[in-house]
Amino acid sequence: MPKLSFEKQIERIEKITADLESGELSLEDAMKRYEEGVKLITSCSKSLTKAEGKVTKLIENMEVPFGGEQDV
Repeated sequence: MPKLSFEKQIERIEKITADLESGELSLEDAMKRYEEGVKLITSCSKSLTKAEGKVTKLIENMEVPFGGEQDV
């Protein structure tokens, strides 16, 4: 499966959740979807952690503290 964007991964997780909640999947299909969902959630979590680290670094490297006022 090609690498999906973060947004597409979230959409897929939502679809998997709806499919699982419907109760219409066989046990085997439900397990496959569940496994796919766990992988997608793990990938999204890693993406969010990476983004958070970047934002934290950007804020730390600002000359003016975030939310602070700049001397003019």
